Amino acid sequence: MRELARFGALAVALMACHPAMAAGTLFCCTDSAGKQACGDILPLACYGRAYRELGENGRTLRNVEAPLNAEQRERRAIEEEQRKVEAAALKEKQRKDQALLNTYGSEKDIEAMRLRAQEDVQKSIKDAEEQIVAIRARRKKFEDEAEFYKKKTLPPTVQKGLRDTDFEIKAQESVIDSKQKELDIIRVKYDEDLKRYRELSGRRPAAN
Repeated sequence: MRELARFGALAVALMACHPAMAAGTLFCCTDSAGKQACGDILPLACYGRAYRELGENGRTLRNVEAPLNAEQRERRAIEEEQRKVEAAALKEKQRKDQALLNTYGSEKDIEAMRLRAQEDVQKSIKDAEEQIVAIRARRKKFEDEAEFYKKKTLPPTVQKGLRDTDFEIKAQESVIDSKQKELDIIRVKYDEDLKRYRELSGRRPAAN
């Protein structure tokens, strides 16, 4: 308030001394000596400094910042980029929230979709396990045949049969391992969807 009163008094004094300025705008700043410099055009002392535009009765029309140095420009650019990143993140979050509400109409919908996703993966695991049982049955035939060649070189067909079935078993075990990880991903996804849905809809978990 004291600052505004001082500017007001200064403006009134200047307008009293220069009637032609009464209806115009004053430009004021603090010069290098710490004194107020004002004029109807920007005083030389204000170049490169922050200044104010004052209207009638000393009212501030706008504040103009001092030109930024290289370090300040770099810092402001970083801050602006951070604001853009945060704004983009907020927009993406809002998009995902809306998509969540468009996908699910209730908590039951979430659980139903979770169950379907789990059933599909579990079926793949069961199919792979059945494949392993069948492959091991085929391998047993090659193992039995190899018994006749304990101290002899195995025939190429037996060697190939044992090698191929080992490879097939490992491939199916890899499928099972991958599908088990997929089940974990599904669990986390639908847990997060359920939690966020409750937050957006303002609901609490049902009591057990």
